[in-house]
Amino acid sequence: MATPHVSSGILDLIADSGLVAKLVLLILLSASVFCWGIILTKWRALARATSQNQKFLNVFWHGKNIEEVFARSEKFPSSPVASVFKAGVKELKKLNAGGEGEGSMRPNSQEKVDNLQRALSRTTTSEVASLESQLGWLATTASAAPFVGLFGTVWGIMNSFQSIGASGAANLAVVGPGISEALITTATGIAAAIPAVVAYNHFNGQIRRLAVDIDCFSQDFVNIVQRSAMAGNHRAAANLSSGSDGPTHGAGKLV
Repeated sequence: MATPHVSSGILDLIADSGLVAKLVLLILLSASVFCWGIILTKWRALARATSQNQKFLNVFWHGKNIEEVFARSEKFPSSPVASVFKAGVKELKKLNAGGEGEGSMRPNSQEKVDNLQRALSRTTTSEVASLESQLGWLATTASAAPFVGLFGTVWGIMNSFQSIGASGAANLAVVGPGISEALITTATGIAAAIPAVVAYNHFNGQIRRLAVDIDCFSQDFVNIVQRSAMAGNHRAAANLSSGSDGPTHGAGKLV
């Protein structure tokens, strides 16, 4: 019998609360629902990105040549590392296509490496920004929801004092409804803020780990290209001088 009575009392307090308190509760409820939508969406997106990163890195380090890895990278659309890799390969292909000039117009290996690093850095920034999208809403809710609830609390207490002044009596029956109304808005604000702050910190940690993975891969990719460029094998030179667009074997054949 007690449980239905308590539940009914809470619902009655919400129904009998003032317009301001109802507006505060509506704002907090809307913010909470919106944040939970972001939490579920971001959780799936980051889990998918982490899984596809691992699968792509396995393909990259066990691939026979760049063209094969590039073709297979299309199977990992949610992998930030795969996106960075594709951007790097496309940049190298553009440099090779524009490297048919003569004399000073033809970029040397170091210039190609510098351009590659800029392309990787630009794509890395874009991918990290994409991973961080909508996290600002979680941070805003985590910081603002308790204060919105506190506003409802202050308003409810103010109504309680007005009731005391109107009745001339300071007993529990007079101040109880206003205080209960105030505590409901406080509890709702805290309930909206806690999941938001926990999810924000958790997702930030995951994104930092993904950013480290992207940065490590970019450095490894640049090192592979630099080693291949320094080797200066005759086959790569012949491919560049002939402007061949055929498949290349190994990262070094793109520089």
